[in-house]
Amino acid sequence: MSTSASHLASHQARAVADISEGLVLASVEIAAPPERVFQALTSSEICNWWVRPGIMDTREWSGEVRVGGRWRASGIGNGRPYVLEGEYLEIDPPRKLVHTWEPVGAPGQPSTVTYLLEPTSKGTKITLRHAGIAVPDICTNTGIAWETSFARLAEIFTESLGS
Repeated sequence: MSTSASHLASHQARAVADISEGLVLASVEIAAPPERVFQALTSSEICNWWVRPGIMDTREWSGEVRVGGRWRASGIGNGRPYVLEGEYLEIDPPRKLVHTWEPVGAPGQPSTVTYLLEPTSKGTKITLRHAGIAVPDICTNTGIAWETSFARLAEIFTESLGS
């Protein structure tokens, strides 16, 4: 395991993809209070942590964080441009955020992402449920992407503690 991979693993980001259910469950503990983590989930900070090195690079994000508001992210995935978008369904800062998730131009229904944020003695535990992913390969890759992204988010906050 490389140094950076072992460093990321130390944040205990975990994700499991259940391809038969089209579901990804992920969790991570972040060294920041829920209010600060909620901000990282609902702002252009997403560009810093929605990543999978060498696979997915989010470069732009915009959103109107209100129920019925829309969000949009774009970047490069597997060497090709991609665009994701969705609608906010539930917003309960700093405890819960629910939105749809849809790759622009992809067939099928949007999936749904639910983040639950719980205060802990070390900061915040995020539990994510990404449901409605119909294609097994996409479900598997989405699980890997959430684990990698959550590890990066935890790393960013750990780095900021050292500054």
